[in-house]
Amino acid sequence: MPNSTVTTAAAALLDQFVSELKTTGDIQRSTPQGYTPTWAERSWFSLFEERNEALVFGIIAFAIHQGVYYGRYLPYLICDYIPAMQKYKLQPDRQISNAQWWKCFNSLLISQIFVQLPMMMFFLPAAKMVGFDCGAPFPSWARVAFQVCVFFVIEDFYHYWAHRMFHYGILYKRIHKVHHEYTAPFGIAAEYAHPLETAVLGQGTIAGPLLFNYFIEQVHITTMLVWIAARLWQTVEAHCGYDFPWSASHWLPFWAGASHHDYHHMAFVNNFASTFRWWDSIFGTDRRYQDYEARRAAKAKTE
Repeated sequence: MPNSTVTTAAAALLDQFVSELKTTGDIQRSTPQGYTPTWAERSWFSLFEERNEALVFGIIAFAIHQGVYYGRYLPYLICDYIPAMQKYKLQPDRQISNAQWWKCFNSLLISQIFVQLPMMMFFLPAAKMVGFDCGAPFPSWARVAFQVCVFFVIEDFYHYWAHRMFHYGILYKRIHKVHHEYTAPFGIAAEYAHPLETAVLGQGTIAGPLLFNYFIEQVHITTMLVWIAARLWQTVEAHCGYDFPWSASHWLPFWAGASHHDYHHMAFVNNFASTFRWWDSIFGTDRRYQDYEARRAAKAKTE
């Protein structure tokens, strides 16, 4: 393709993006002719009415992110102060100091405000350009649940290989080592990472909806918010440091859970997947973990 054609195409895409970035909400434009919106749909579109859509969506996405991320962590934080809950700690001998906790928290706020928030502000215009559904009607809950499950599978596959890549040479030493600063992870340490790692691994969260939207069926923008909330819920659990009898990994055998990922932080090896156990099992990157779990189970029986 001639350079002039590429330049023209790029300029056209940029113009379209800028145009979408300036779009003001209009419920009439978002609703098919003759369709009567539900209460939920009217409430959603009223948030955007006569306001900049990209800005409003970014604020909503950020509020959901912060609410789910720290709200999901709160029960684990409370457990840290309940002596009866300490028997469920995966690494009870390793305690996080107040200084370490505040370092993590302060770093997270800087990253979330100055890196993640701007990305969220730009997401809606980009989503429109690739064909996301941003209007009425909303998808059914069954459709949302199905799509989110598929997104989990896609993200897990991507995360396995990208995460495994970050454990090699200079990528680990200069980038991924930041995340491994906490060898006994706690909930909010999930997003404590080098900015480049955040950007690379974050592509897995976006890739699922994009691929599904392009190859299978259209994805609604609200489904993306549900997916982000579900992914945050899962990743905070994986870093929580507790293995409760009622944890999902005990009744969903393919679910990774905290015990799976906690070992990765403790030993710096094995268990590269984010959500499920099957990729580590298929490629043999959980053998040390399986040996460790067998010894842990045997020890628990003798106590």
